[in-house]
Amino acid sequence: MSVFNGVTSFSDPLKIYNSMLDDISHAKKNIYIETFRFENDPIGIKFKNALARKAQQGVEIKLLLDAWGTGANTRFFKPITDAGGEIKYFKKIRFVLNFLLANHERNHRKLLLIDDEITYISSINISNYNMNWREFSLRLEGKITKTFSEVFLDNYHLKNSYKFDKRKKSEIIRKGDFEIVRDVPSVRYQRIRKRFIQLIKNAEDEVFIETPYFLPTYLLSESLISAAKKGVKVNLIIPRRSDVTVVDRLRQHYLGRLFEAGVKIWYYLPTNLHSKLFVADKWCYAGSTNFDYRSFRYMFEIGLFTPNDEVRTVITQHIKDTLDDCILFDYNEWDSRSKTLKFIERLLLTIKHLL
Repeated sequence: MSVFNGVTSFSDPLKIYNSMLDDISHAKKNIYIETFRFENDPIGIKFKNALARKAQQGVEIKLLLDAWGTGANTRFFKPITDAGGEIKYFKKIRFVLNFLLANHERNHRKLLLIDDEITYISSINISNYNMNWREFSLRLEGKITKTFSEVFLDNYHLKNSYKFDKRKKSEIIRKGDFEIVRDVPSVRYQRIRKRFIQLIKNAEDEVFIETPYFLPTYLLSESLISAAKKGVKVNLIIPRRSDVTVVDRLRQHYLGRLFEAGVKIWYYLPTNLHSKLFVADKWCYAGSTNFDYRSFRYMFEIGLFTPNDEVRTVITQHIKDTLDDCILFDYNEWDSRSKTLKFIERLLLTIKHLL
């Protein structure tokens, strides 16, 4: 845990959950949760019970859960809804012939908002599944929570999650030195990806990317290569092994060219690295977005961009601590991988938008 002038960050899932549950226990007016995964397991049960207690006390409870990612059903949440809380499942699964394509657009955002005073914007879901992973959760206090609540309610009250004004729903919201950037499934907008590219192009000193899944678009790859070639210290931090083996295999296609351009690539060893962070000189980012085509193109995502010193301090400290458990990418090992693996990578490229 890092604390700097009221801005707090966490990387250990247990500490994240304990802090969230403590803040939930002190809620007086409202609790909003938007998340991809909420499971019927010991962690999910703890959150369900805490939310049910607050609903019984008259606190407004609203949960927006992705129907694909969330395993807990409506019966699981009955203690909350019986006490007046509301649960919505985002884009219920459609059982049709083109099953994967029809259900590909998901809500991947991860927010906990309390009393218009406390914001958690995170990489973490509500589940035992990720208990031993390295995550990142940023806790903010103050007026910015009111703005996040408005963004949440805008998504919560979306009448048709298949047809909506994508331009309006992906508008960037600026409050002081904070930028709340929303992504919706879109070929045209992809605000978060475009902001990454802009900041990489403007960087003069250093760039850090920390992500579990790295399948960059062409323009994002080119921006990283161009930055490294002009002398910017570009660092990519990824897990040696994530929880999605096929993505680990496919990402190998990109790493050699980045390394050859001067990008320093780090493998995190202990477990899955699930945090989604970005730093480019004075600017930093925390949110739900992975650096992959699927997040940029098919997901409802949310992120916070800011040059705020306090936020940048806790993010850079997290990155420094991550690097303590990393080893450098071995180019010779990469270059000597078998022809079979190289063929598999090229084959996977043709279906990467489904991964």
